[in-house]
Amino acid sequence: MMLYVIGFLAQIFFSARILLQWILSERAKRVVSPAMFWALSLAGSYLLFIYGWMRDDFAIILGQVIAYYIYIWNLSAKGVWRKIPAPVRYLLLLTPVVAIGFAVSHADTFIHDFFRNEKVPLWLLLFGSAGQILFTLRFVYQYLYSRRRGESILPVGFWIISLTGSAAIVAYGIVRHDPVLILGQSVGFIAYTRNILIYKKERTAQRKTELEEWDNQDTEI
Repeated sequence: MMLYVIGFLAQIFFSARILLQWILSERAKRVVSPAMFWALSLAGSYLLFIYGWMRDDFAIILGQVIAYYIYIWNLSAKGVWRKIPAPVRYLLLLTPVVAIGFAVSHADTFIHDFFRNEKVPLWLLLFGSAGQILFTLRFVYQYLYSRRRGESILPVGFWIISLTGSAAIVAYGIVRHDPVLILGQSVGFIAYTRNILIYKKERTAQRKTELEEWDNQDTEI
């Protein structure tokens, strides 16, 4: 019971971040990257990492480890990370490191539990891991994109990768009979699509404005 409580709580955080970002983007009429999006992401990732560990699901753990520190970078870029109490920051920073250190020091047990799990055949593990990697690459893309511009941004490519990766994870969750993955990922489909549409509208409006400025300049000449 506690296992699913942790899993669903993690997905509640993830769903809340998407809904919050979606609402704020609709109000601003452009795609925004609020600090709370990253705070909720970090909280959800922390819990889902624990859920994946308790469920002996390497695919889930892999997905969270890749994106975890990118969430922290975005919080730092937003000026929020330093405002979190130091003990909480250290706990958040060290938990994945300690878990990985434990896995390395108990490699035989880790391999047996995660890679020789009878409930997760190798082909399914590879498929689920590929889906998690694809889904998590959106944050790697977002991080590189934002670093180049010196601020936290959620570009259109982030939402396109989100749609593709989410579909793969839902398929994995269906085969795995995992309601946490199925429900958690399904919630984001509409928000991902809507952000793409908002981005396109924003780009169309910008182009229209640029054309009008060019026309005005031609008229003045």
